[in-house]
Amino acid sequence: MLLRAIQYQVDKGPVDAVTGKAKRTLNDSRLLREDVEFRPLTLMVLVGPRAGGAVGSSEAQRVPARVLDTDTITQVKEKVLDQVYKGTPFSQRPAVHTLDLEWRSGLAGHLTLSDEDLTSVTQNHWKRLNTLQHYKVPDGATVGLIPQLHNRSAVSQSLAQSCPSRENIPMLEDGEEGGVRLWHLVKGTEEPEGAKVRRSSLRERERERERAKAIPEIYLTRLLSMKGTLQKFVDDTFQAILSVNRPVPIAVKYLFDFLDELAEKHGIEDPETLHIWKTNSLLLRFWVNTLKNPQLIFDVRVSDNVDAILAVIAQTFIDSCTLSEHKVGRDSPVNKLLYAREIPRYKQMVERYYSDIRQSSPASYQEMNSALAELSGVRHGPGNYTSAPHCLEALQELYNHIHRYYDQIIGALEEDPVGQKMQLACRLQQVAALVENKVTDL
Repeated sequence: MLLRAIQYQVDKGPVDAVTGKAKRTLNDSRLLREDVEFRPLTLMVLVGPRAGGAVGSSEAQRVPARVLDTDTITQVKEKVLDQVYKGTPFSQRPAVHTLDLEWRSGLAGHLTLSDEDLTSVTQNHWKRLNTLQHYKVPDGATVGLIPQLHNRSAVSQSLAQSCPSRENIPMLEDGEEGGVRLWHLVKGTEEPEGAKVRRSSLRERERERERAKAIPEIYLTRLLSMKGTLQKFVDDTFQAILSVNRPVPIAVKYLFDFLDELAEKHGIEDPETLHIWKTNSLLLRFWVNTLKNPQLIFDVRVSDNVDAILAVIAQTFIDSCTLSEHKVGRDSPVNKLLYAREIPRYKQMVERYYSDIRQSSPASYQEMNSALAELSGVRHGPGNYTSAPHCLEALQELYNHIHRYYDQIIGALEEDPVGQKMQLACRLQQVAALVENKVTDL
């Protein structure tokens, strides 16, 4: 829900296809500061087996799709695909660059729209990407997505490759004139590359950092407005992560109990140390990575602007996991200013989460072993994951770590009473023999 809410809010405002900056964001480095006039449009998208044919086909359905008149054609196609294929895994959708957008009018009126064509406006070495506004597409217009029949030199296919970091403006070769710069909503810097190299003094870089810190109040207000819109979704996400209303996953309970026992065994009484152990092992290792990269778990598309917003939310979660007091000042990063009021509350949620897990019923070795056996496919059925490539890669990485400290681990298991009772050293030797293809009598 958080990911969908972010994408929905970003799509409600203009996004510069060249610089990657957006009107609606939480990330100040991605904020489109210029005032860009735009108008929402609703396109009627033809969907069905006859969508590529005549408009009058009874088999083609019209699905409404929300776009902006300032959207480039590629942005329109992305929004249309998101809305038409809502609920369909991203990997099962048609790729944007394999489709053309056709504007339909009447029975015979078909016009293929693209980011760049002969109608593109070029002035003083600046070529503007085509938008719905450029083509004068009206509200309620009928469009269709059709397979691309030929490989056009559209910017939509090359923009991401030529400008992955959005820091440099793509250049198009233009004979002897030295190239043409692309722009969408606002023109980027025209400063030559050589000047950038010469302007690398320490003092100048320091001035740039100071200017980056000093974000005008009007722009901070925009960020706060976006933050308020997403607040409920952020709260719900953090609550879902840090809640024990449902049974605590046995692996989490077993790990945290193990860390508690380890601290007691070594006489570690500092609660901050144990807090750091648990935070690093679960919240930072797993949940922060999931917040920043939901595509690792879900089959979804994460745009650059959504990724920038998720980075701010993930950093807020990281700040909430620390025990140090959250202080903000004039030089504090913008994301810390945005969530200055919420972070103390999130910190309490983290503390309560650890406390609730500690007080929950202990997880026995037998329960943990049974859960692992089920996941590893010993119990054949839908839960058999042993052949999944990513699981085999994870096991290989785990073994690589064990191999590095093999002798120390074997020695520790042979000396540990529990390890002796369960013959863990012998079991690890068997695993090593299988992995290394060694002949053994064990």
